[in-house]
Amino acid sequence: MSIRFWPQKRIRFIGILALIVMLIFLGCAGGGNNNNNGDNEGRNDGDNGEGGGSTGSPTNGDYVVLAWNDLGMHCLNPTYDQLIILPPYNTLWAQVIERGNPPRIITNDVEVSYSVLDNSTSLNKLSYDQFWNADVLTLFGATGLTPDTGLNLHDPNVHNGLSGTMQLVDDHFQADGIPLTPVKDGTTAKDPYQVTQITVKDLSGTTLVQTQAMIPTSDEINCGKCHAPGGSISQTFADILQKHDAEEGTTLEADSPILCASCHGSPVLGSTASDRGNAGLYLSEAVHGFHAGRSVPGGGAIACYDCHPGQTTQCNRSLAHTASDGNCITCHGTMDAMATSITNNTKVPWVDEPKCATCHTGVGDVDTGATLYRNATGHGGLYCAGCHQSPHAMVPSREAADNYQVQQYQNASVSMGSCAACHSSSKPEGGDLSEFREEHAGTNPEKRSACAVCHTALPSNVRAEEFPHQFTWQKR
Repeated sequence: MSIRFWPQKRIRFIGILALIVMLIFLGCAGGGNNNNNGDNEGRNDGDNGEGGGSTGSPTNGDYVVLAWNDLGMHCLNPTYDQLIILPPYNTLWAQVIERGNPPRIITNDVEVSYSVLDNSTSLNKLSYDQFWNADVLTLFGATGLTPDTGLNLHDPNVHNGLSGTMQLVDDHFQADGIPLTPVKDGTTAKDPYQVTQITVKDLSGTTLVQTQAMIPTSDEINCGKCHAPGGSISQTFADILQKHDAEEGTTLEADSPILCASCHGSPVLGSTASDRGNAGLYLSEAVHGFHAGRSVPGGGAIACYDCHPGQTTQCNRSLAHTASDGNCITCHGTMDAMATSITNNTKVPWVDEPKCATCHTGVGDVDTGATLYRNATGHGGLYCAGCHQSPHAMVPSREAADNYQVQQYQNASVSMGSCAACHSSSKPEGGDLSEFREEHAGTNPEKRSACAVCHTALPSNVRAEEFPHQFTWQKR
């Protein structure tokens, strides 16, 4: 390691020796960056108090696993004997990277597994196991589904539990339909912010890397603010069914349990984007359109957190994107605007969602076109959510578990921006900068690279032996 990186400090031999010993120790423990070029500063994979406990440092520092929940919050019903909106259904994605120059996304010769921490079953927890009653499973077309396993819209032949093996899906690993509830083992208290441990092993069973990811779920579908206020959830749901029967001439209360999506199309439950259901209205269109302009008891407009999780859960927890009311309207619009856009065929619920590029302009790869943020890839083929985390939970997040991986790999609760997390060297392979310089260098480059998140500009005359230290910095 060259001491020219600290030209203003006098470093004695014993200090250098101590630093080298420390880096070797970190490398052996899985926390080092295996960097022999002196290009990148080492990573600290220790527990920093912001990542939700032990970092689960890899036993081999040659691998990184990034994992995330697909939506940032999944909702489920508190009961399943009357009105049913959503099943217990959660989804995890993960990508495995072999560190190097360049890094490589790994899809072969590894097994990726997950296990929800302190939560091994969804049975005998409040009323959630009503979901596995025969009449309820019939509504979902899942007759005979084994209790404690979930539906799977991606692969109906696979039914996951609260732990298991993730499936390889093209360039990532995925576990769909995890039947998670917000109640841990040994308690009746609700905690919407559950955590899962992700483990990557090679074919010999050797653990290559571990991490943790948020796997959130909430039953705070708070219809009770307006429907049978102060009553039980049973009274709230009964009031909704009675009012629907009176308004539409249906017999829902007598026919319960009833799945809302049986009549109202809901792409999140697998209906096609063009299927509005036999009611002629998507569920989102019907609910938002009916309640737009209405008031809560005692007056005042209905707020997003009055219905969506919620005053307690506060599901939009990304510090840069939230506010006391969730800041939902900034991205999603008002209830009236949402319903109108669906009715006018300019939006399909769950298919057409807000774009990051609406606010984040002038940064390379932010505009993902018609591909949703949660499905989009960027730098090096990594998914946007791999480095920035889930929708509604982009780091830095209010919840420490959302920040776990950025703390683990770069020791900072900001979007993954440390080259050393995946790259063994900050210099291009072979040291040839010509292509990078032609496209990205100068004050007005042909294309702004991801480096621009932390750096303002790369001089057009940058030389390989000085890269990347000719970058200028901006505060992040």
